[in-house]
Amino acid sequence: MKLWGGRFTKPTNQLVETYTASIQFDKKLATYDIQGSLAHVKMLKACEIIPAQDADRIANGLKLVADRIDNGEAVLLEEHEDIHMNVEKLLMDEIGPVAGKLHTGRSRNDQVALDMRLYLRDTVMEIIQLLTNVQTSLYQQAQNNQDTILPGYTHLQRAQPVLFAHHMLAYVFMFQRDVERLQDSFKRINKLPLGAGALAGTTFPIDREYVQKQLDFDGICENSLDAVSDRDFVVEFLSHASMIAMHLSRMSEELVQWSSAEFDFIELDDAFCTGSSMMPQKKNPDVPELVRGKTGRVYGHLSGMLTMLKGLPLAYNKDMQEDKEGMFDAAETLKGALELFAPMIETMHVKKESMYQAVRQDYSNATDLADYLTNKGMTFRQSHETVGSIVLYCIQHDKYLLDLSLEEFQSFSYVIDSDIFEVLDPETVVNTRRSTGGTAKVSVQEQLEKAAGILKENHTLFEVQPN
Repeated sequence: MKLWGGRFTKPTNQLVETYTASIQFDKKLATYDIQGSLAHVKMLKACEIIPAQDADRIANGLKLVADRIDNGEAVLLEEHEDIHMNVEKLLMDEIGPVAGKLHTGRSRNDQVALDMRLYLRDTVMEIIQLLTNVQTSLYQQAQNNQDTILPGYTHLQRAQPVLFAHHMLAYVFMFQRDVERLQDSFKRINKLPLGAGALAGTTFPIDREYVQKQLDFDGICENSLDAVSDRDFVVEFLSHASMIAMHLSRMSEELVQWSSAEFDFIELDDAFCTGSSMMPQKKNPDVPELVRGKTGRVYGHLSGMLTMLKGLPLAYNKDMQEDKEGMFDAAETLKGALELFAPMIETMHVKKESMYQAVRQDYSNATDLADYLTNKGMTFRQSHETVGSIVLYCIQHDKYLLDLSLEEFQSFSYVIDSDIFEVLDPETVVNTRRSTGGTAKVSVQEQLEKAAGILKENHTLFEVQPN
């Protein structure tokens, strides 16, 4: 007989049982389910809703069940539907019928909402730590490459030279926005739904604030209907996960490009690449390629969650069983990518000479020539047109700007003088962009100092992780 079977005259059809069971995936919540149950039974005891002796037996039994699940002894059965009913059945096996008192004053509806919030707040903190590890690897590469110059791109065309450190720091600040979004979401995750019952609360004199303090929640969900039907915190997590995946994918695309023979800007460590079963010379950047590919998987979970929720009336509906698999998979996909990214970036070999050679064989210093002419008295539009003509001349004669003689420059404008060669030198081009946030070495040094402060602050977050 099911624990809820008193109302029914027939056993559940086996197909229905298989179709509706969630134990195959919500078993991930076992630790959190028992954590919540221990806090709940402690409250039942404190409020004298069940006898203290029974509460103590239940608490001890839950700890035994937790040990059995942890060491793999416990068998979780589909016939018990979900992790909540499996834990309760295992508890009954340990301590007998008194286990039935555990469910006093609660429903599986507020129970699962609690378990998901407990799971997600731990997951968010873990992802913040993994993001910080990636940021640290990027920061170290920036520190080591403050003199390395590479072409900067727009439209995937060489645009202006930038410091490699500047490029790495762009991702440090990009991932910092992800950290801040996750931090902000934590306050909405960290609300206690337990005590809402099935949808309307309970007649028992429970103390929700007591449980809140036991479980280190910042507050309680104020409305019982909202408490059991709210999955905004899951949608928000999936949205942030999608953003992080997108950022990882953007960088992955650059790593794939940069490691090709056509770019030859970096080499990924052998430990993060694979070979070809046919072509012995190949070294494939499979990790960034797969990170790029798995981004769509994370996006899909966000879309699926929004679609599932969009037509649901208050309060709980069975549709909401679909809230967990996507959340679990998105979290695991993201954690797997971040765990690989940090050491992959840390061990990445930067080909400084190859980057510098690329900068000297393009027209990314053309804007500086235009600025030079403007400073000599031309309007910028005149300068722009003149430089366009010079670049066209270079293309027609298979030259770059620094290959031209002074006489060739002066054939386009008499105001050009011998100082033009210093102006167009890549190091000069980079270091004249001294504006705040620019790519000049002095500006990048300021960004490094800010990034160091950010990383130090991020590390302090782990000291306040919930128990």
